Amino acid sequence: MDLLNQLFSLIEEFTWGWSLIPILIIFGGFITVMSGFVQIEYFGRMFRVLSSKNQSGDPNAISAREALLVSVGGRVGGGNIAGVAVAITLGGPGAVFWMWAVALLGMATSLVESSLAQLYKRANGDGTYRGGPAAYIIHGLGAQYRWLAVVYAVCLLAAFGLGFNAFQGNTFAGAANDSLGIDRIWTGAFLAVVTGLIVYGGIRRIAKVADVIIPIMAVAYIGMALLVIALNITALPGVLWSIFANAFGLEEVVGGGVGAALAQGLRRGLFSNEAGLGSAPNVAATADVRHPISQGITQSFSVFIDTIVVCSCTAFIILLSPVYVPGVEGVDGVVLTQQSLVSQLGGWSQYLLTFAILLFAFSSIIYNYYLGETALKVITGNDAALHALRFGIVLVVFLGASAPAATAVFFFSDPLMGVLALVNLMAIMMLFPVALRILNDFRAQLKQGVERPVFRPENFSDLDIDPTAWPYAKEESQGGAQPAAARLP
Repeated sequence: MDLLNQLFSLIEEFTWGWSLIPILIIFGGFITVMSGFVQIEYFGRMFRVLSSKNQSGDPNAISAREALLVSVGGRVGGGNIAGVAVAITLGGPGAVFWMWAVALLGMATSLVESSLAQLYKRANGDGTYRGGPAAYIIHGLGAQYRWLAVVYAVCLLAAFGLGFNAFQGNTFAGAANDSLGIDRIWTGAFLAVVTGLIVYGGIRRIAKVADVIIPIMAVAYIGMALLVIALNITALPGVLWSIFANAFGLEEVVGGGVGAALAQGLRRGLFSNEAGLGSAPNVAATADVRHPISQGITQSFSVFIDTIVVCSCTAFIILLSPVYVPGVEGVDGVVLTQQSLVSQLGGWSQYLLTFAILLFAFSSIIYNYYLGETALKVITGNDAALHALRFGIVLVVFLGASAPAATAVFFFSDPLMGVLALVNLMAIMMLFPVALRILNDFRAQLKQGVERPVFRPENFSDLDIDPTAWPYAKEESQGGAQPAAARLP
């Protein structure tokens, strides 16, 4: 066991320690410049996906909005509450600025990886689709790279499907025990049963559940943050100045100054929004849309929601409260966020925060399960293996919730996430010229006056694309798309 610990510690040091974060930042900046700041160009278009009109014409298919909410549920988790608090404690208010900066770059990276996932997706034959980094490695780079896709899938299954689900179960049970006094074993049993009911329904049921709980989760948390801001509106300019001043060394409230703010902000931002890590594209590929770039824009919006909106809510809750004392590390994590809320809104707010944490954790569990299922299908298409995975994840969730020490078994999660991120970054770097081709196709159609561009596989016959995954091109060639399809983003 000691040898394994040393091995995975070495992997984590190689990935997260010094190589991965600079690569993510540099590549995010490269994509931003080479794409002509695409995340800013289509920022207004991102909000279209929230409309109820943007639904699929096929009742069995996953709409762009549903895919967005599933990915938001996965990106937004305990890290947005506890992780931001730790970043501020160790890096000072300036860490918030660098979280914003890395999110802006991450929006471009997420757009590219999610557009590639859509481009190379495969139709399941029942109105649903599958895809992700493994698919664009195999069909974009070629069958000779299948071994790389398998490496990616193994890391995805181990890190997200198993490891992170144990941690989410632990977060769920810990919050319920601390605020409501519910014994961990009962919370674990409840969570395991509900998880089982949802994961056995597949991506359709996951999407339907996400369509309900994610808006509730977001509204509850954002509402509390807005109330705190409203009560302290006169102090807001001072907090904003503190964020910018600490980010550039004009003020120093923690040891390490700008370096600490930069390190904490970049690391927390990347962990939180997952842009470039290769997880969200698996969900992006399931959406039924008219053009790959459409879902890329939608997933870019997911990064904005995660970091610019939700993480900022946590930051303002903390920085506007008297509980946070710069340079003092006595209280951090979810406790700092909870105490900050209580100091502003009263004791009732800790229960609402607990409710939000429970929804954050649960939405991440069902998202992580789907990533595990996608990975398993790359490794083996055996139905028995799929049933074993579902049972295994239910068991992992129960153990992670009821036995806190059980999460120590999954020490390999962060290192393996680093490996799959490196694999994904290599793939999207190699496929970036293809991403620019479909982006230029999208732009050209908009310039021609097409309100909702349609992807036509025949225009990209040199690529290994599944034409059955793009029914809207066929409908238009036969005299116009159906009204329901025309409403797609």
